[in-house]
Amino acid sequence: MSVSEEVLRARAYLLRVAEPPATALAGLVARHGPVEAAALVRAGAGPDGVVAETSARRRHDRVDEDLAAAERVGARLLVPEDEEWPQWQLLPLHRAADRGWRWAGAPLALWVRGSARLADLFDRAVSVIGARAATGYGEHVAAELGYGLAGEGFTVVSGAAYGIDGAAHRGALAAEGRTAAVLGCGIDVEYPAGHATLLDEITGRGVVISEYAPGTPPARHRFLVRNRLIAALSAGTVVVEAGIRSGARNTAASAAALGKELMVVPGPITSAMSMGCHELLRTGAAIPVGSVAEILESVGRIGEGIVARPEAPTRPTDGLADEALRVHEALSRRTSREADRIAVDSGVPLDKVRALLPELELTGLAERCEDGWRRTAQP
Repeated sequence: MSVSEEVLRARAYLLRVAEPPATALAGLVARHGPVEAAALVRAGAGPDGVVAETSARRRHDRVDEDLAAAERVGARLLVPEDEEWPQWQLLPLHRAADRGWRWAGAPLALWVRGSARLADLFDRAVSVIGARAATGYGEHVAAELGYGLAGEGFTVVSGAAYGIDGAAHRGALAAEGRTAAVLGCGIDVEYPAGHATLLDEITGRGVVISEYAPGTPPARHRFLVRNRLIAALSAGTVVVEAGIRSGARNTAASAAALGKELMVVPGPITSAMSMGCHELLRTGAAIPVGSVAEILESVGRIGEGIVARPEAPTRPTDGLADEALRVHEALSRRTSREADRIAVDSGVPLDKVRALLPELELTGLAERCEDGWRRTAQP
């Protein structure tokens, strides 16, 4: 189903005139449709909430310039009226906004670089996020998880920042898998500058997306706002490293609030970059994971990624009852002991000791000597 030019232009205009998440404006669009909503905004009409969100920019009609800027970098405008729109993944944001959570509004549209279909791309997706000032441990783990998840057919979602984000993207690319970067600036803004090549590579294997109009500069509040999209577009979020005030914890909080699976990778207790992860574990907000298989067990399809629990090594004395174990421990490997000495050392009655010693002999755990009993050497 093709989308009319009128609808595309209306949503392009609305993306620029309100700072996301514009929940009041989104409500106006839901009631009247994008074309009529755009006309009301241009006229300065509508509910007070919409006027408050759009009054500063409603005269900034730069639709032609925005479409041209997007085209120059190979981007397109994707709208909810398109079949490619990831409606199912973004549904939790609509529900959260309906509950009055102002941070959780769904995007009015998305600028997209890359030819992958978003509805397919995010059908199986996991977000891997963490600190910019990551440690070598954190970057190694993020790259391994990105590689492994991509190899299992999952799209790796992150924010293209330095540190954990970049490592996760590179891991997915190394596996020739799919990855998606969600920006906190315009689709044509290369930020961070050191990741310009990485963003191009991501475009070739997945998508780079933004709800901000072309040319919009990065800002701290915009990164916090875009974090809700990173959380919403995936089945679960893995926090690899996060300081106690890390922006990654904002994404983690969004994921938990939206009902997504929240996972963290534990780190050294001496590392400041793992304090945020440990706090999420301590409060019960997240579950610990240490492998791709454990992530799949949480977010995969039924029966996928079932992790085999490690088995403890067996001992020859496994299965001994309490008194038999005490008698065995009272035996010495070096010297033989008489039954009455074993009774004193073990605290087991003498008659019971005399009954248990032959049983231990039969199982190879004790041996009879000329002057008593001795524990046998075990491999």
